[in-house]
Amino acid sequence: MVAARLAAAEAALGCQTSIVSYRFPDAQSNVETDLRTIPNISQVRLDYLPPLTRQERFLALDARKRLEPLLGEADAIHLHGVWDPIIYAAASVAGRLGKGYALTVHGMLDPWSMAQKGWKKKIALALGYRGMLDRAAFLHFLNSDEQALVKDLHLKSKSEVVPNGIFMEELDPLPAEGTFRASRPWLGDKPMVLFLSRLHYKKGLDYLADAFAVVAGKFPEAQLVVAGPDAGAKESFESQIRQLKIEPRVHLIGPIYGPEKLAALVDCDCFCLPSRQEGFSLAVTEALACRAPVVISTNCHFPEVREAGAGVVTELDAREIGEGINSILGNSELALRMGEAGRELVTSRFTWPKVGGRMIEAYRRHIAGAH
Repeated sequence: MVAARLAAAEAALGCQTSIVSYRFPDAQSNVETDLRTIPNISQVRLDYLPPLTRQERFLALDARKRLEPLLGEADAIHLHGVWDPIIYAAASVAGRLGKGYALTVHGMLDPWSMAQKGWKKKIALALGYRGMLDRAAFLHFLNSDEQALVKDLHLKSKSEVVPNGIFMEELDPLPAEGTFRASRPWLGDKPMVLFLSRLHYKKGLDYLADAFAVVAGKFPEAQLVVAGPDAGAKESFESQIRQLKIEPRVHLIGPIYGPEKLAALVDCDCFCLPSRQEGFSLAVTEALACRAPVVISTNCHFPEVREAGAGVVTELDAREIGEGINSILGNSELALRMGEAGRELVTSRFTWPKVGGRMIEAYRRHIAGAH
């Protein structure tokens, strides 16, 4: 939903914006429900392509035909992602129409991501995807770390660094303190560490388990709440916490959304995301906005956390992560200062109206005809 929120922010600033995507019948009702929560989304035109067929998934031939009249109306085109055939198709259509396009890489070109099924990506680059990247009016990176990490690809296009954001209207007013704990009586007033993301290898759950074992040794009452859908790492994580003998204090509660998610962020004593790779984490941003002190890895590429004093940024080392959590759980005054600093950081720099304004200026600088 990043593209939808950016489009809504740009629309509120006076742009005529539209979003083109495939229709996904199995998830369409959920998509539309989520869209309704976005401020100003009613000002954005939504164009849906027919559902994917097996052939379309790999070749995007139907998309090419349908995109031409839609992209022909645009002064600026913004593509989100790298490896989906529809992105390549849209870039090809834009080039044929003489239209400039921005392309948000969403962390897909950094070394960790490139190493995942790396041979397929090397072939794709050789068969035309490098040209697609080189022809972009600019590549959009979410942070300066992400920008620096792609230098070895020697891409020819210009680049811009603009973060993601959040709409404070979707968060405020925050749930009352104690709401989440009241719904989970086993928590009581025990120290609570919260992980909130997909249960995926990339998210560093193996580091989190070892780190919490460090925390458990110092804080006998501390509890780890792991919230998010399983994306392949749940079984190995459960096995690891059994081996570490911390299973009774680790609670996998599945995915949580909306007010329940915010209530968990409000009530946690520390939010931890020890990822192997992030472009720009909305989970971290939401945690900061909810005044949760955070412990994150350097691979989250969110140096502003350290600069603002809003949390602890560590290397991917379980003991270092655990000690970072301990420093917060052991000092309530520090935790309070971090929480306030995090909220100020988000409101001053990472809201969608501010992000949308910066992106519009980037279009003006790089894309001819972008008004």
